[in-house]
Amino acid sequence: MSDHPKGKRLFGRSQGKALSGRQQRAVDESLPHLSWPDEGPVDPKALLPDYDHHVLEIGFGGAEHLIGQAARARETGFIGIEPFLNGVAKALTGIEDHGLTNVRVKREDARDEMVRMPDAAFDQIYLLFPDPWPKSRHAKRRFVQTETVHELARLLKPGGRLRVATDVRSYADHAFPLLEAHRELTWTGKQASDWRDNPADHIVTRYQTKQLGDIAPVFMDFVKA
Repeated sequence: MSDHPKGKRLFGRSQGKALSGRQQRAVDESLPHLSWPDEGPVDPKALLPDYDHHVLEIGFGGAEHLIGQAARARETGFIGIEPFLNGVAKALTGIEDHGLTNVRVKREDARDEMVRMPDAAFDQIYLLFPDPWPKSRHAKRRFVQTETVHELARLLKPGGRLRVATDVRSYADHAFPLLEAHRELTWTGKQASDWRDNPADHIVTRYQTKQLGDIAPVFMDFVKA
């Protein structure tokens, strides 16, 4: 497990509009049971012991992808980490609506949680449409950095898969070289459709359909050696 020191990095807003009554109840009543302590090791196998396969989604936003994947693969355990309270609340109500027992969520910066997790913890990791921080002076706030790429690779099992998606050219130009440079990660792209088309197992979210970026979505899929 990494010994990188924990530090808070909640850049930008951590909450948007006021939660609905149902969402607030979910945060008050369900989140304490579906989250985990702020200190000590975080082992997905301990959080979701009934599952042989575990998936991590980092910054799940409105939780449509997280909930959709968990509902589709109920034999797999899902860990979701998101700093934005409204997104966490949506995840909690989605878990309730779909009767899911294979999801645990936490409101936190994923970088602070990843360093607490053991090696080879996940079969799949998703980082979909992270905040691009497009201004050059904010580039260090982007999630994909050399140190986080190392953590992502460390957390994957051999043969595990990482998917990073963005619709911002500057983020793709920033992230891809860092990902490709890691010796344990191999890019799976062979032809343009591999990164331009929605992957067969992808779940399109409302955010994606809004087309807020400056390019069509780019999907960067990597496998761990």
